[in-house]
Amino acid sequence: MVRGQLCTPKQGSKHVASSKGLEVWAKIKWSSFVVFLFLLAAFTPEARANVTVLLEEPYSYDGALAGTGHTAVYLTRVCAETPVTLRRCNPGEHGVVISRYTRIAGYDWIAIPLVPYLYAVESPEDVPLYADPKLVTFLRDQYRRAHLEDIAPDALGGEMPKGDWYQLVGSSYDRTNYGFEIETTPEQDDGFIVWLNSRPNRASYRFVSRNCADFVRDVLDFYYPKSVSRGAVADLFVSTPKHAAKAVVRYTRRHPDLEFTRFVIPQVPGSVKRSRPVRGVLESVFRAKKYVVVLAAFHPFLAGGVVAVDLVGDRFNPSRNTIVFSLAGEPQDPPTNQEKRTYLKELQTLPGANMDRDTSARGMTWREFEERARPEFDAERQPVLMAPDGNDTVELGITRKSLESEDAPWGLQRGLMITRMKQTLAHSRAPRISSEELHEDWQLLEGIDQARLQKLSKKLDEGNQSVTQRTERTSD
Repeated sequence: MVRGQLCTPKQGSKHVASSKGLEVWAKIKWSSFVVFLFLLAAFTPEARANVTVLLEEPYSYDGALAGTGHTAVYLTRVCAETPVTLRRCNPGEHGVVISRYTRIAGYDWIAIPLVPYLYAVESPEDVPLYADPKLVTFLRDQYRRAHLEDIAPDALGGEMPKGDWYQLVGSSYDRTNYGFEIETTPEQDDGFIVWLNSRPNRASYRFVSRNCADFVRDVLDFYYPKSVSRGAVADLFVSTPKHAAKAVVRYTRRHPDLEFTRFVIPQVPGSVKRSRPVRGVLESVFRAKKYVVVLAAFHPFLAGGVVAVDLVGDRFNPSRNTIVFSLAGEPQDPPTNQEKRTYLKELQTLPGANMDRDTSARGMTWREFEERARPEFDAERQPVLMAPDGNDTVELGITRKSLESEDAPWGLQRGLMITRMKQTLAHSRAPRISSEELHEDWQLLEGIDQARLQKLSKKLDEGNQSVTQRTERTSD
């Protein structure tokens, strides 16, 4: 009787039983969902964190003379509470870059968030597609005024100060950087924060014994003892940036259980002079003919020894088998040679690919605009270039988001993108762009052309409509 009542409800209570059945089913589904979330949280590992040795190519006088470059440490789970105090990162933060400097506010080491360290902006969306020296100086000074006044205060009259503080931000405008990344544990990172925060942070830079590579060696030694030694014979037993990177690679070969990645952070395309290959101590002497000739003239035996050490030394190539760093996620593959040839061929066949002829609506070429332009921030605090043109001012967005503004001259938009793509597709030691970003650049260029055609089509339709209306009024 009970079974019959449960299985075959009365006619009048059909909707009641149905409602109860739905409630039971909902409870079962919700319970299963809660269990699923619990299992997902229990078995999903924490986001992978790393310590990375950044090997930075030389530029300016260092590139022309010594050629040893610079090195720093990048940590993905450690962030900067202040430039001289570390903490754990919050969700969404990109980590911190720490290095030893000389002649900056009396500190031994300074910590800068990753994005401003590379690009002198606060958000990945604000990174410019193209940079000239005026823009680099502007972005560095704006970031200094917002975040580094205690370290680099204004000069008299509120002017930008002189000094080496500019090394703290915008590294990727001056040079190509290479990353050599090893995994870390939460316990290691927490211990490192306590360790470095508790140490005296007073300027103690010495070129031979306490340089930037020695600082990196100390940090790696904290995480992985004896992973990085002092320089080898080829470096006259001086710690160098290149040796630090090479030592990390060798350490991971001896410990294949560690997750290891090597990547390149390309120099931002633009008119800033390109950086040069990074070298060791004797390698710099051997490669610079002006030094070898003088040394051979005054001390031929010593010169022969320098050449011999360089020839038998380990030819470490930091660009070998590198993938391309991305702020959006994991490093990406570089374009293949076939991809680069295809894009370059398509680029050369585009109308107006000659920058000296391709003009804006006002008759200004891209080269002329770049010479006249001054950098500014727009209403959304994104960098733009502005140039006078008669009584008017021409404004051009230079980020991926702002470049497609309807108000920007089409010729200048194309000029920036074509110049950028020619640089990224040129032959180089290391990849200058990832395959995915190259495809995005091409889509952006096509979008600029399509927007131009739509605007012209709209104007043509409006013109035809106006002619039709005048003809109808005349016939009336």
